[in-house]
Amino acid sequence: MIPAREALQQLIDGNRRFVSGATSPAHQRDQARRAELVADQKPFAIILGCSDSRVPAEMVFDQGLGDLFVIRVAGNVVAPSQVGSVEFAAEWFDTRLVVVLGHTCCGAVSATLDELTGQGTHPSRNLRSIVDRVRPAVEPLLETELVHNPTLLAARAVRANIRASVGHLRHGSEVLEKLILEDRLLVVGAEYSLETGIVDFFDNAAG
Repeated sequence: MIPAREALQQLIDGNRRFVSGATSPAHQRDQARRAELVADQKPFAIILGCSDSRVPAEMVFDQGLGDLFVIRVAGNVVAPSQVGSVEFAAEWFDTRLVVVLGHTCCGAVSATLDELTGQGTHPSRNLRSIVDRVRPAVEPLLETELVHNPTLLAARAVRANIRASVGHLRHGSEVLEKLILEDRLLVVGAEYSLETGIVDFFDNAAG
C-alpha cells in the first residue's frame, strides 16, 4: 500500500494538474479500469469531504475510479457513520491517508454562525444535527474580535470546523488511534478554495 506521505504528494500533484487544466487522460475512468476494479479496490487515500456540489474530490485531485475512498456529508462533520466508514477503509484496504476536506464559503458553517448569532431560521431536527456538530468548533470564535469582521469570521470558522473533524478522527476512535500510534495512518486537514481551485493542506500535513 502507498505510504501516507506519498499518497499526500499524489493528491497535491493532482490538485496542481486540476488547477492548471492539465488533467490526466480519461483512461483512469474507462471500461478497462471498471473491469479491473470489479474484484477488488485499493484506494490510496480516504477523503472525508463536504457534500457541496462544487467540491467533487475525484475531480479536485484529478483521480480516477478506484483511487479515492470518498465520504461526503454537509459541513464535513464527523458522526459515528463517518468514523465507521474511515475505520472500514483504513482497516479493510490498508489505506494510510485520511484528508478532511473543507472548503471556502461552506453553507453548513454559515448556517451555524447564523444560528449562533440569531440570524438563522429554525432548521429541522436532522439539519440541526449537522449544525450542532459544527457549533463547538465555531462558537468560541464569537468571543473574539472576529465578531467585528464577518468575512474573516466565516473564513476562520471553516478552518476551525476542519480542525475539529480532524481531531475527532484522531482521538474519537480506538481503531484509528491505534493505527496512528503504529504509524499506519495519517489524518490531515485541507481547505479547497472555490475561487482558485487550490487545496491548501494544513494541520500537520507538512513534514
